[in-house]
Amino acid sequence: MPKRKRLALLVVFIVVIAVAGAAWYLTRPKGASGAVTLYGNIDIRQVQLAFNDAGRIQRLLVQEGDHVHKGQVVAKLESLRFQDAAARAEASLIAQESVLARLRAGSRPQEIAEAKAGVEVAEAAAENAQITYARQQTLVEANFLPKQSLDNAAQILKTSQAQLQRARQALSLAVQGPRKEDIAAARAQVHADKAAVALAQRELTDAALIAPDEGVVENRILEVGDMAAPQTPVMTIALDNPVWARAYVSERDLGRVAPGMRAEIESDSFPGQRFVGWIGFISPTAEFTPKSVQTTDLRTELVYRVRVYACNPEGKLRLGMPVTVQVPLLNNSPRTMPSDVCRG
Repeated sequence: MPKRKRLALLVVFIVVIAVAGAAWYLTRPKGASGAVTLYGNIDIRQVQLAFNDAGRIQRLLVQEGDHVHKGQVVAKLESLRFQDAAARAEASLIAQESVLARLRAGSRPQEIAEAKAGVEVAEAAAENAQITYARQQTLVEANFLPKQSLDNAAQILKTSQAQLQRARQALSLAVQGPRKEDIAAARAQVHADKAAVALAQRELTDAALIAPDEGVVENRILEVGDMAAPQTPVMTIALDNPVWARAYVSERDLGRVAPGMRAEIESDSFPGQRFVGWIGFISPTAEFTPKSVQTTDLRTELVYRVRVYACNPEGKLRLGMPVTVQVPLLNNSPRTMPSDVCRG
């Protein structure tokens, strides 16, 4: 074979190998090295704290930049009127409980004895009226008294018999005691007063503003002496542990990552340091790559938003910080992360 022909074949062979290698390099799956690389920025949740009731701010217990813990009191309202309302509700409850106790106890023995004595008195009066009427009737029939005297005696007898009946009914009521309906109404009023006490105590407790979670005081909006209201935030707290990175995964890598998989976050601010995290959320909706995300893919490529959580106990990861997220693929099965994973 002529030397030129062999040289031409060699050149063609080299070109074919180069084209094949380039094609493989450009079309190979990303992350073949055993990890999926994502790019994004750190986001921090923010909470604007406000009182549940209106009032004048008495104390602010934190400054901007202070670290607060879950349940820590950060501000207080003037609480005198809340204390008075709670005391009034408690007094009303005590009074109503006394009413219920009296109704449930029923009539006292002395009250029943008094009612029995009233019946005896009424019986004696009715018996005397009956005797008087009989005498008057005999005298009237013998024409010793006018008929008017008999009519008066009859009226007295009728009145005494009615009084006897009333005394007997009073004795029956004393023996039976209060009505069940009255006891039920008093019991319901006690429940209502207990709810009023609980509400007053809740309002008194709400005079203290409580931090809902760990974080850093980012901004004090109101100051001591200002009037606070539920619609007016007092301060802003940045919840910085955990934080999360807003990153994007391409469609080619979407099937290789899943919520719960372990991840590592890197930042140029801390070279060589990796923050351990996990994938918490993958958007079900595709979108175009945001301009702020620097990747090796085309900006018009469809991607899916990913939220990668990371513990941040030292507060090194800050809002807006650009980060690189590495998601290992070997021995990295999705798992459910506990809600207090960053609480130690």
